[in-house]
Amino acid sequence: MSASTPDIIRPYGDTTGDGMVQVSFTLPVPHDKRAEGAARQLAAKMGLEPALVVHAKAMGPDFTFFVVYGSAKHLVDLRDVTVVEREFPLLSPAEVNKAVKSRLRRKLVVVGACIGTDAHTVGIDAILNVKGFAGEKGLEYYREIRVVNLGAQVLVPELVARARAERADAVMVSQVVTQRDAHLHNTMTMSAAFREAYPAGQVPLLVVGGPRFEEGSAPKLGVDRIFGRGTTPAEVASYLVHALTTRSAAAAVPGSPRPGGAAAPSGPDGRKQR
Repeated sequence: MSASTPDIIRPYGDTTGDGMVQVSFTLPVPHDKRAEGAARQLAAKMGLEPALVVHAKAMGPDFTFFVVYGSAKHLVDLRDVTVVEREFPLLSPAEVNKAVKSRLRRKLVVVGACIGTDAHTVGIDAILNVKGFAGEKGLEYYREIRVVNLGAQVLVPELVARARAERADAVMVSQVVTQRDAHLHNTMTMSAAFREAYPAGQVPLLVVGGPRFEEGSAPKLGVDRIFGRGTTPAEVASYLVHALTTRSAAAAVPGSPRPGGAAAPSGPDGRKQR
């Protein structure tokens, strides 16, 4: 943060510190004057005062969509903001290949899928497919990584079975559909299934990505890592090398907890014993 940046800030609209923000929402009421009054009331309770309804449009006979513009009364204290920083170095493809070859002495196996009813494969394909994302090649490009992309709408038992058959080091799941917190429920179901199917200490790295996951929620969801929007293949590849190396080192120390967000009993890596 720049030395000139204040600790307490407000949103910027027309002038510095005026607090002006724009929000949109839908109310379950027909489009009329009362609906617009309800939108202003909601905006006031959200801390926008004065609030101006700048757009209102009927969404069928029983719903109205609003855009409201107003001044937020609330302040932001930057000293209270917490973020999840990347704790591993960003490696080039050549460095990833060299690390995998020297430390694992075999190819690193990654199984990926969109689980449940999620048919949005753009995210998982951007990370796994050779064409990649943001000018970076996907994991298929890495010579020392073997990728098994199962595609969309994969059932959790099928994912577990394929991960076991492929002797996966890491399982990557993409979740875009978030209605009724489907992404959270699917992730916890997937995590529980892997804990049940594998002996303690032998569960593959469980990596989940999607635009609506909260940073730092990996322990709560029972996975090792959460990646959000804008993640690149190089970040994922670098994390896999870091996590598997850390896990191997921890496994060599009796009683050490397994690294990563997912809680699991300690024990040897066990990959060769499957």
